[in-house]
Amino acid sequence: MKKMTIIGAVLVIAVVVISIVVLAFPGPHNKSADSLVVSIWAYGGEPSSLNPLDGWNLEQEPLVYSTLFKRDHNLGLVNDLGEKYNISDDGKTYTVDIKNGVKFHDGSNLTAEDVVFTFNKAINSRSTADLSNLNDTTAVNSTEVKFVLNRPDSTFLSKLTMLGIVPKDSYNNETFATNPIGSGPFKFIQWDKGQQIILEKNNDYYGKKPNFNKLTIVYLKGEAALAAAQKGETDVVEIPANLANRTVNNMKIQKYSSVDPRGISLPTVPDTGEKTKTGSSIGNNVTSNLAIRQALNYGIDRDEIIKGIFYGYATKTYDVVSPLLPWHNPDSAIKDGDVEKAKEILAADGWKDTDGDGIVEKDGLKAEFEIVYQADDDQKQGIAIAVSEQAKKFGIKVNLKGASWKDLSNFKYSSGISLGYGSRDPEQLKWDYYGNLAGKSNSVSLNDSVVNNHIDSAINAKSEAASYVDWGSVVWDGTTGISPKGDAPGIWVACKDYIYLVKTNLDISPGTATVPPHGGDIFGNIYNWRLT
Repeated sequence: MKKMTIIGAVLVIAVVVISIVVLAFPGPHNKSADSLVVSIWAYGGEPSSLNPLDGWNLEQEPLVYSTLFKRDHNLGLVNDLGEKYNISDDGKTYTVDIKNGVKFHDGSNLTAEDVVFTFNKAINSRSTADLSNLNDTTAVNSTEVKFVLNRPDSTFLSKLTMLGIVPKDSYNNETFATNPIGSGPFKFIQWDKGQQIILEKNNDYYGKKPNFNKLTIVYLKGEAALAAAQKGETDVVEIPANLANRTVNNMKIQKYSSVDPRGISLPTVPDTGEKTKTGSSIGNNVTSNLAIRQALNYGIDRDEIIKGIFYGYATKTYDVVSPLLPWHNPDSAIKDGDVEKAKEILAADGWKDTDGDGIVEKDGLKAEFEIVYQADDDQKQGIAIAVSEQAKKFGIKVNLKGASWKDLSNFKYSSGISLGYGSRDPEQLKWDYYGNLAGKSNSVSLNDSVVNNHIDSAINAKSEAASYVDWGSVVWDGTTGISPKGDAPGIWVACKDYIYLVKTNLDISPGTATVPPHGGDIFGNIYNWRLT
């Protein structure tokens, strides 16, 4: 499909789908120089809860809370509440020393007992980091915590960066979601639902303090966000790629490459009538054919999609692992946009158009399947349309279906799904492609014994750094993997950029920005923001 066709399709989608959210929040009147108003949407949108045990800011800067450790702009592990850690020789016991003298915002002391309480509560929550491998958490003393795992897990340190610590003595299941108490750099002040969340600087914070006394977070989308920027009501505004060419007085564009890929998942097993526990069908008779999946990967022109759907604000990828991640495997790359190569792959496997309708078939089965997209996400919808149009060139027919985010789960085991996600935790590869999880979190039902072995080896590695070779081999080890050269369980297109309009007199220190996961993380380095 030509570039203009893709762009035209997206513009039509935008007109039909776009929902302009008009929120009433205090504008710049009486706004002091030491306060910030930040308009964000992809940063999770407006949350339903501010409780970390409900998953709030799972991989983003927690703002209100302390975590044991954090990731810096190079994805290195740095101290937060934790001062140091030790891992036993068998890889199953982690001990963490925490800072002494830290206080929660209500003035109470934060001790190892609060860390133990937080992790024990989180084990039974489906919204937080996966802690199913955590067997026991105990306080050795007031400043030392011991975590005992059921088995070695090189990804456990990542879990220690995700969970905000809550106070054991004052935690209340009923009220904490809307009235949180943490020990982080900002105190919670007010939540006007549907409008804004107001935070104030914690002057007792143990770490580097922000340069602003007040942070107001508003949730505006698309044109509404742009309008707020044009009126001078916000200091930082997240905008979609299709609005990045608009000029706003006294604001500059700042973009961040992310580890947030966009693409199409493809079921790898046939439909045998098997269903999930919730009744969803498993398998697809067309995409279960490897030649179909590989032909789609070679035939699709990712550069064209990036220009047309992302307006150039994205980085090409061939699998779910962003080039920014240390376990990225560059050997996953192929020459895409190669229609003749796609035709050769299909013909070699016996797919031919015998009736002249433009669709190849094999053993009486037409190369025709469905891609389901999130109806209110024009980017995911645009990718689905582009793949459908391009696949026609080499004889594959793709039907499209829009669905709500909630209803997508009904289709993900049996249809192609236009989706996006991305994590700074390599264990995401296990949840998506480990054979024992087929038909569960592994919605494409891939079960490749070599891939499974690489995942096992990565999990059992002695350290994070030592695991990266095997995580990279999950993608491609020279023979197999999840890349287009191997099992090709999806058509991954690009990692999107997160784009912000920033006041020209505000320095948000892009050189120290943390790598954005799925949903972005504009606040990852807010301690370095300053007025110029």
